[in-house]
Parts: sequence; structure tokens; C-alpha cells
Amino acid sequence: MAQLVVALDLPTADAAERLVDALYELDVIFKVGLESLFGYGDRIFAHMEARDVRHFIDAKLHDIPRTAAAAARQLVRQGTHIINVHAIGGNDMMRAVTDGVAERAAELGMTAPHVFAVTMLTSIGAEDLNELGFRGGLGENAMRLAALSRDAGCSGVICSAHEVRDLKRYFGEDFLTLTPGIRPTGAAHADQKRVTTPREAVEAGADYLVVGRPITEAPDALEAAKAILAEMR
Repeated sequence: MAQLVVALDLPTADAAERLVDALYELDVIFKVGLESLFGYGDRIFAHMEARDVRHFIDAKLHDIPRTAAAAARQLVRQGTHIINVHAIGGNDMMRAVTDGVAERAAELGMTAPHVFAVTMLTSIGAEDLNELGFRGGLGENAMRLAALSRDAGCSGVICSAHEVRDLKRYFGEDFLTLTPGIRPTGAAHADQKRVTTPREAVEAGADYLVVGRPITEAPDALEAAKAILAEMR
């Protein structure tokens, strides 16, 4: 069954803690992105540990292999469910991260978090590819980067829900997919160019759905999250 990931993309630790308190009984996963990681990382990690909730550290690591692996080791802690990297960092970098995460988890006596690789950001449209120097379409590039990620030992990829069916067909159900750009029917797309509804993403076969503003900016975050879970199921 697909799982809901709620993005803690909020400007203050107080706001992030309130959201965790409102939603933790739903057994969702909380995404700690760059804003929260750099702004109040230690505080929100401590709060989530106290609430015994799982989290996805959306650090999008991309550096030379040794540096990326050392950073990933620092991110592993109790409750860490997913850590991510940029697939364009290459095979050696991703392999160093997956090995480093597994080693650190063993030292802590915990199950190793998944390492997911970002293929193409959902804010990137087909018209951006030439500017970035990519050849082929979005789906073709996502597939190529997914193959590289699988060979490097990643558990799965972060991709648009539009690419999930093809990825599952080619790599199998055990290769996991996490899809941002999820917007309930009628919600604004904001800066996302490739969006789908929760139902569409689940029907495509996505394993994890990331939702941010439709929950964090809702008048009642708990009711908004429950509505999305209902649509998923």
C-alpha cells in the first residue's frame, strides 16, 4: 500500500513541531527538506524521535563519493526511513552513499534506511532539457538515471508519477518509487510542472507520495491529510 509523506517545508521549528503533533497518529512519514534541515534540523529530529515517527531526509546529496558518503552517515539516526541523493552524481557516489548508510545503521543497531535517487526534478519540464544539455525526453532520461541508481544499490528513485508505470514495468515492483508533485484535485500546481492527483499516483504504482502545501497551508492540516489518505486508499 502506498504511503503518504508530509513535507515539513515550514519556516520555523514551532510550525514544524505543530504539524508533527497534529499528524503523528496517522502514521505518515515526515519529509525534512533543506529548509527544515538547515534551519532547525537538530530540534525537529529530537521532536520526531520523541513522537516515534519515521522521516525522510530530503538532502539530495550530490558531491564527490567520499564527501557524500560522510554526509549520509551523519544523517542516519533512529527513525530515518529514507535518505536521497542526486542520480547525476554517478554510480561511484551512489554506491558510496548506500554502503555508508548501511555501515552506519549497523553501528547503531537499526535497519538501514532506504537510499533513493532523484532522477528528474518535478519542477523541470520538457522545455528545460535542452537548456540543461540533456538528450531525449523526460521519460527517457528518468529511465536511464533509474537504471544507474539500481545498479548502484539504491532502493528506488524519486520521479514524477507520470514515469512510475514504465519504471515498474522495466525494473519490477521491488524497485521503489517516491513521487513528489502530488496535488489533490483542484489544488494549485505552484512551481510544479508535472503533477498528478493522489489517486492517479497510486493507480500508477507509486510507493510513496509526497504532499506539502495542500496540507501545510490547509485551514485544518489533519483533515487535509485524512482526505488525501482517503483518496489514496
